[in-house]
Amino acid sequence: MIDKYGVGQDPYCYPGTSILRNKLNIRCETELDLAERELSDIAASQIELCLPPYDFAYLKEIHSRLFQDLYDWAGEIRHVDISKDTTRFCRADRIVPESKKLLAPATLAQWAEGLPLPAFINACAEAFGDLNMVHPFREGNGRTQRIFFEHLIVNAGYEINWWEVDSVEWRQANIAAVHCDYSGLATIFSRCIGPPLPLAQ
Repeated sequence: MIDKYGVGQDPYCYPGTSILRNKLNIRCETELDLAERELSDIAASQIELCLPPYDFAYLKEIHSRLFQDLYDWAGEIRHVDISKDTTRFCRADRIVPESKKLLAPATLAQWAEGLPLPAFINACAEAFGDLNMVHPFREGNGRTQRIFFEHLIVNAGYEINWWEVDSVEWRQANIAAVHCDYSGLATIFSRCIGPPLPLAQ
């Protein structure tokens, strides 16, 4: 049976199904999706902003916090190659070096603080699109990345509100970023990133 990422019989799934093995032993995909949303929403509300560095270890910690109540592999990089529709994500054996390169403190320091807003938006769009192509985890990459970028953006001194995101537009923008067209993501980030936060007294 082919799972939604097109990897055939996935060792992460129950045999003969596309349902991810989970701590609650849920065998219905609809029920699992619901449990995943509810549990990750609760976990997300409990994740507090930490100071930099916002590196690969920080990304993995966010994923672990979001999904530790549901998946044994929460916070661990995937060990299978995956694709979705016509998009093939980073090979499993390249996840660590590519993620560390994208999220190296020296790399982020070049743009994460002190840039004027238009340049900052473009930098966020490009970094988000590139990290999405790495897709480090078997499931939950989008939610993990959004929280990661929330922290990075707030640390840079700006507000962020994902409510401005349309799901269809978001999906199309991420697909375009596969081909290094970051304009769609930049348009979305320009709506989601608000004015500079007031300085603490």
